[in-house]
Amino acid sequence: MPLSPRDRLIVALDLNTPRDAEAMVERLGDAVTFYKIGYQLAFAGGLSLANTLIGAGKRVFLDMKLHDIENTVAKGVENVARLGVTFLTIHAFPQTMKAAVAARRGSSLKVLAVTVLTSYDDIDLAESGYAMGVDALVARRAQQAQDIGVDGLVCSAEEASPLRLVVGSDMLLVTPGIRPEGAAHDDQKRVLTPAQAIGATADYLVVGRPITAASDPKACVEAIVAEMTQAAK
Repeated sequence: MPLSPRDRLIVALDLNTPRDAEAMVERLGDAVTFYKIGYQLAFAGGLSLANTLIGAGKRVFLDMKLHDIENTVAKGVENVARLGVTFLTIHAFPQTMKAAVAARRGSSLKVLAVTVLTSYDDIDLAESGYAMGVDALVARRAQQAQDIGVDGLVCSAEEASPLRLVVGSDMLLVTPGIRPEGAAHDDQKRVLTPAQAIGATADYLVVGRPITAASDPKACVEAIVAEMTQAAK
């Protein structure tokens, strides 16, 4: 069965303390079914919140962007799989992807490869020593991820449509950098609105600060879900 627009929205709990995150989850209630936990919250003691959310029937996206030697990645993925989270991110380097895919076998964990961070542009890549631009590097890493057996990609919503031509419909496309019309871009350089992301064939939309910094986060969620619903018709 296809997912509902509400289940395709992932709220990023990029907050300073577990207490702040728990309060946000309480405010959002049944409006949100899927949450992302990243460095900011995990390193503040919020990793255990994943268990609480899963126990409450929520899904969890653990955004750790793993990248290390193969054994270290494999052992980390094995432990994450035991937590019962739905998604885990790794960086899209071939050795890292191979180790993660092998380590998650037999579990329900979906491994997502980060192609190029949505805060990077061609100038940033050039400064990092890459000879190719964002579009070329994203396409190359996407093809490698598909060949290795990664479950999905984290990419800019701008890249979703062209990536579908590369990987087809079998891989999940998870898009951060989503900003409702009129919202500040903050440190994101490659952004689209929720409707544009749905139109670009994104499977999941990750939204953080536009929701968590809103005066009425739940109303913001409902507006985004309504926009996604209209765009999906």
